[in-house]
Amino acid sequence: MNQTFLKAVPILTKIEEAGFEAYFVGGSVRDYLLDKEINDVDIATSATPSEIKSVFGKTVDVGIEHGTVLVIHDGEGYEITTFRTETGYSDFRRPDTVQFIRTLEEDLKRRDFTMNAIAMNKAGDLIDPFHGKKDILEKRIITVGNPDERFREDALRMMRAIRFVSQLTFELDGQTLESLQKNGYLLENIAVERIFAEFEKMLKGEGRKKAFELLNASGLYTYLPGFSNQGKTLDALQALPLQKTDDPAELWSLFMILCQIDHIESLLRDWKMPIKQIREIQSISHHVSAGTDFTNDRLALLTTGMKDAVKAVRVMAVLEDKDERDSERRIVEVFKRLPIHDMSELTVNGNDLVTWYGRRPGPWIKEELQFILKSILNGETVNRKEAIKEWLMFCDRM
Repeated sequence: MNQTFLKAVPILTKIEEAGFEAYFVGGSVRDYLLDKEINDVDIATSATPSEIKSVFGKTVDVGIEHGTVLVIHDGEGYEITTFRTETGYSDFRRPDTVQFIRTLEEDLKRRDFTMNAIAMNKAGDLIDPFHGKKDILEKRIITVGNPDERFREDALRMMRAIRFVSQLTFELDGQTLESLQKNGYLLENIAVERIFAEFEKMLKGEGRKKAFELLNASGLYTYLPGFSNQGKTLDALQALPLQKTDDPAELWSLFMILCQIDHIESLLRDWKMPIKQIREIQSISHHVSAGTDFTNDRLALLTTGMKDAVKAVRVMAVLEDKDERDSERRIVEVFKRLPIHDMSELTVNGNDLVTWYGRRPGPWIKEELQFILKSILNGETVNRKEAIKEWLMFCDRM
């Protein structure tokens, strides 16, 4: 058994000694069967939250209304959740009522996919009433029971299905795909932030090409912000060699370039994307569209930064299906040789220019700083205040 599970076995033992059942469940069991790295484990039990709190000394109520208590053991936290059934999903995301139960199979029955509905006892024996291990071996994603019911209980599960296709390189069961096509509209009830989180995980998976294909085939893309009329763009995207990048900013930039979107910031804000990530995508998209040659345009390289410049080169390589490694290496070498690597290193500022020129502050300051920066990068002057002042006088700028 995996070391992560072994560390948690004493918790299961203690619960059992108190007269209750306890099992490892969910994604950790799935990943164990897939021989993937496991960072934490989830535990399900027949004990109620109050009974768990009476068994363990150190606990934290992290979701007690849904039966979850955090138990502290050997300095680590373990989420322990009571077996439960759920009824009524008026918001297509969370159950209206939760009822604690004593049977494991009823608890597993409420889960999303068969691969996530497997339990394991402390001896490593599997409890697998819905044949999840078989589906894992066959690399198949299939819901527990009726897919329409599972997706109406929690519409986000549809995006999770696509995300798992990407992360695990599994195939989507035919009936499950039909249900996605039928119930996609339910995504309109889900917070954009939750959809974005699943989409970002999808982008990083090895099977992202297949995932984009399924987004298109299922019609789910029409319920994503700004994607409703972009079926042809998704076709073009999945035709590219997407194995060349798993960077979300690069993949977002590819999409923006292919659909020739002018209002990039507006669309990405609709996704509730962090402003820092928006700026990164805008920068990459701009330089790819402009065909910026960073090895010869030192000012563009400095103002863009090495990281975004390299990402822009990778995006160009995907679009042109070329090997980008030589271009990346040249950019890194050129950047390292620059006399300064960030605007903050410039030894003069706007206040210096106002004093030297005897002019009021205005847009001209930015123009002069750009001129100074370019002069330093081209080796026409050095980054010392007096040298810069002399250079400006020599150029009749003052």
